[in-house]
Amino acid sequence: MKVLVIGNGGREHAMVWKLAKSRQVDKVYCCQGNAGISDIAECVDIKLNDFDALLDFVNYEWIDMTIVGPEAPLADGIVDAFEKNGRKIMGPTKAAAQLESSKVFAKDFMRKYNIPTSDYKMFTSYNQAEEYIRLKGAPIVVKADGLAAGKGVIVAETEDDAIEGIKIIMKDKVFGNAGNKVVIEECLVGEEASYMVFTDGETILPMVSSQDHKRIFDNDKGPNTGGMGAYSPAPVVTDELEKVIMDRVMRPTIEGMKREGIKFKGILYAGLMIKDGMPQVLEFNCRLGDPETQPVLMRMESDLMDIALGIADENLKDVELKWKDDETVCVVISSEGYPGKYKKGDVIKGLDKFKGRDDVVVFHAGTSYDGDNVVTSGGRVLGVTGIGKTLKEAKEKTYDAVSKIHFEGMHYRKDISDKAFNR
Repeated sequence: MKVLVIGNGGREHAMVWKLAKSRQVDKVYCCQGNAGISDIAECVDIKLNDFDALLDFVNYEWIDMTIVGPEAPLADGIVDAFEKNGRKIMGPTKAAAQLESSKVFAKDFMRKYNIPTSDYKMFTSYNQAEEYIRLKGAPIVVKADGLAAGKGVIVAETEDDAIEGIKIIMKDKVFGNAGNKVVIEECLVGEEASYMVFTDGETILPMVSSQDHKRIFDNDKGPNTGGMGAYSPAPVVTDELEKVIMDRVMRPTIEGMKREGIKFKGILYAGLMIKDGMPQVLEFNCRLGDPETQPVLMRMESDLMDIALGIADENLKDVELKWKDDETVCVVISSEGYPGKYKKGDVIKGLDKFKGRDDVVVFHAGTSYDGDNVVTSGGRVLGVTGIGKTLKEAKEKTYDAVSKIHFEGMHYRKDISDKAFNR
């Protein structure tokens, strides 16, 4: 079988890496890919939002399955376009992807179906939003309604920070039309965890738990990013809590969408805040998380192609999902200046040390080739991921590997997975 992966980040490299191991897959293509992906798949230079060109390519190459990595094509309706043309694709429709593409839709949906989340209010007026912040005080959370590459959430410690946040979103339009509306919500406290499931709209297969690290600096300081590292499993998600998450969050969401006349197929991701053993939803995503995908897929024993086909054909009930007991840690290496302005084109050294290893994999995110050299081409550059019998072993392998990689101005957090040891 031939499979096409849509996307060019660390998540997509992990997906391509996993699919390349499938007994069913003869060839993997990736649009648009990166330097690391190009070593194991054929990269295709088609814009992610050019659905007609993508469909032409899929038809011409007789692609059997397309798997979508990032959120933007899903929000724009790539699944609708492919299904209309009779092509198999894994992911939610445009209507289902509203759970991620609109914070307002998601919050209203959770309120309607009694899914635990923070109190909130939506605004289209800057002045009214500012007045509400003055009324509620801080800490408080400001969110752009639409997609903002994981950076549209501002956790404000002071009223001034919150007001600066709505100015950035609503007046300066840093996130474009995503900032036409804002959601202002209470600031939840506790420990964060990521919980993802595969679903065909009926059957729900949970993945192993993981924990992302959103802030750029150690000890969760600095601005939010797309994610600076993750590990799996997350000890905060106990067996008891997992049952609560399934019963109070995941199943009600899939069932609620069905009641809205929307069949949710693909991946449902819940970003959770855990306090006193109970979850509250911070956000929904409609695709695999990045960088959670890297440590999660390294623990997967099952064939990812089996799962993709089960979702597309709506027979996920016949698929068995198996996981390794091993634990994993992923550390993201970013360019200097990220998540603000950053330089591109720096040569990355040390990558050759990890070719052929199964216990440490360097997943590429923002990389490209300049001649024979792999160079930086994005804010988040690499996701170094190690696996071990224990979290301690996985962490040691990962950071040892990080120490062998170098490019000018590289930055990474030194505390990924420390929360698991400090609980």
